[in-house]
Amino acid sequence: MSVRLFVSDIDGTLTVSGQNISEKNIAAVKKMAEAGIIVTLATGRMYRATLPIAEKLGVNVPLITYNGALIKSVDGEILHEKCLPPELVVELTNFFEKNNFYVQNYSEDNLFFPEYNEFAKFYEQSQKVSGEAIGWEKMREKTAHVCKMLTISNGLEETKKISDALKIEFGEKISVTRSTPKFNEIVCPGVSKAAAIKILAEKFFVNISEVMAIGDSENDLPMLLAAGKSIAMGNAIDSVKKSCDFQTAPCEDDGFAEAVEKFVFGAIK
Repeated sequence: MSVRLFVSDIDGTLTVSGQNISEKNIAAVKKMAEAGIIVTLATGRMYRATLPIAEKLGVNVPLITYNGALIKSVDGEILHEKCLPPELVVELTNFFEKNNFYVQNYSEDNLFFPEYNEFAKFYEQSQKVSGEAIGWEKMREKTAHVCKMLTISNGLEETKKISDALKIEFGEKISVTRSTPKFNEIVCPGVSKAAAIKILAEKFFVNISEVMAIGDSENDLPMLLAAGKSIAMGNAIDSVKKSCDFQTAPCEDDGFAEAVEKFVFGAIK
């Protein structure tokens, strides 16, 4: 196939969480750009945390952030935005306080949490962003332009417990997906990386068959299934590996760069 749009997840794909992007992966992105391939990022990260990575890579096209809820260019132009309704943000906040679950709010691309604890510290360090501890009452006031809310737990079992509780309480009012064993991403129904890449493909007049995507986690799965061709990282969860056309080396072994050489340039020679 001819690849015209290449879409990559960040954490666990392009970079090991909390670490810098390797020179091999940066070179692979630049090689694609020089070949005329449109390269962009699709991540659960906030826009503010995605922008420095895009700038380091030299990517200058709309970025898919908040798991697809916000598509925004490096220059600040919003192509697509779907936020949680303010009243629903309050309901969710009440639910988390009542059940003593940790949650983060991303109002207007700013990071807020009820208290500065081990989860908040972990997130700041892994994403290289800073947030503000404001207490539960003020959390209920942060309802403007909330693209996503995020829970953090101690591990997969607890994350599933929170996800199940959310689905029972809110049903189809929200969409919940896991981006890591510790993270639940809460967005509006219909929001996904898959929906976002379709919007971008239309913008650039690219057929979905000419889109290649790469990722490792549950929240990448819709995007990987929607793309013309898909690549699973060596460190990907089993459901991703089973669903993708190709598999590459793990993130820590520069599997992203390996995938570009094998499946992008190997396929279009």
